[in-house]
This record gives sequence, structure tokens and C-alpha cells, in this order.
Amino acid sequence: MDRALKKHFTDEWRRYFPGAELPIALWYEDEPKGITQAPVAKGHRCLICDLSGVRQGNALSFGADTVGCGGGTRYTGFTQEISPQFDYFLSCGIPGKLEGERYKKSPEIVHRMMEDMAPFHAPARHLVFSPWDLLREKDEPAVVIFFATCDVLAGLFTLVNYDRVDLHGVIAPMGAGCASIVYYPYTELASERPRAVLGMFDVSARPCVGGSELTLAIPWPLFARMVENIEESFLITPSWDKVRDRIRRHLECELQ
Repeated sequence: MDRALKKHFTDEWRRYFPGAELPIALWYEDEPKGITQAPVAKGHRCLICDLSGVRQGNALSFGADTVGCGGGTRYTGFTQEISPQFDYFLSCGIPGKLEGERYKKSPEIVHRMMEDMAPFHAPARHLVFSPWDLLREKDEPAVVIFFATCDVLAGLFTLVNYDRVDLHGVIAPMGAGCASIVYYPYTELASERPRAVLGMFDVSARPCVGGSELTLAIPWPLFARMVENIEESFLITPSWDKVRDRIRRHLECELQ
């Protein structure tokens, strides 16, 4: 982790997004020394809920046996297996046997959707999440994740697209909350022009985040370019000053 980039981003973030929550970063590592390991999962446990501790300032690592959800284990790349009844679970269910989430109209649609998702294999034995403030020089973030409200997202969205000719620097593919912050942005790393991923639309994961929050997960190469562009972008204009003041006022109201 480049110390100068870390400091530069932190200073600029506090200047242009006063009081907004700093991001967390993720990467894969075989032996994450000095990082607390998540406990072995006992029953179902949502990865997004587990990240509340990371957002409060504690780095945490996960392995194949500590992600407490079958979907989470798949979307983090620790397994390629999927429940044989997953297509019914995500859609209409099976009367008397399985309650369906009804996120898709039919099992057939779920089946075709899953076929279109490229397989993802975890590149190391552990997935690490760290608060921005705790990133060390030896750490090598792959994705930076913002939990943000609308005004903050507006700024990030515009900065993502600042140096792009195409109109789709941000994508919002359907998927679980963990897919939107791990699977999709990590697979974007293989692209010549990786895109940011807007997410946390997963109704099941929504109780684990604030009611006015979504996520924006940004592959590291894209994030580094964004940091370079800050001081010449719209963030220095009177237009952003108005939004920045509202971000500040919103935080002040929350603290009262």
C-alpha cells in the first residue's frame, strides 16, 4: 500500500467529503498475519453483517469455513458448489418444503442467470477486509468499498466517470450483497478498463446496513486513477461546494 497515496486520499476525502465514512479495502492473502480471523461459522451468518465490525475499525479475515452463508462462500470464491434447490430458493420455493425469497420470477430464470455468471476461484486461502485507516505498507488492496449515502455516492459516481469516454463506468448487476462488493468488482480487475459496482440492493442484506446507504465497490486500478484526478475535477467547483456543505450539515444533524 503506497503510503503517499493513502495520505493523499485521506486528506482529500476529509476536505471534499467532510465527515463521510472512510472506505474499507479487501484483498486475498494466504497468511494474513496480524489480522483477526473470523470465527468458524455456526449456522447461517451474513458476511455483510460481519463487516459491521470492520466499519467500526477492526480488520478481519475470512476463510472457506468462516463465511457463514452458502451464497457468500460461492461469491467469495471459496467454493463453486451451489445448493441443488437454489433456483427454487431464489424464486418461488417448494410448497411445504422450502420457502422462496421471490427475488426471481421462476427457477428457470435463476438457472439461466447462474449459468451466465463466470466462475470465480479465490486466489488465496483468506479474504481480508480492513478499515482504510489500518492499511499497512505491506497490504495490497484489490478493491475499495464505500458505504455511502446519496450525496457521497453522487460524488464518487461522477469521479469514476471523470476520465472515461464510455458511459458505463459504474454498473449495478443483480446479486447478493457480498457479490456486489467481492465477486463483481474482483472480476472487474481482469478488464482493461475496470468498472465500479453499485450495490447493496439485496433485500436480505439490507438490515445489515443503514437505511440510506448503498455501496460502491471500486477495483484498485480505477480507485488509484480517481485519487489522481481529485484536484482537477468537479470537486473543486462551486457546484460541489453546495453538496459538500449538505454532507457536512447531514453529519452534524446525526451527531446532535
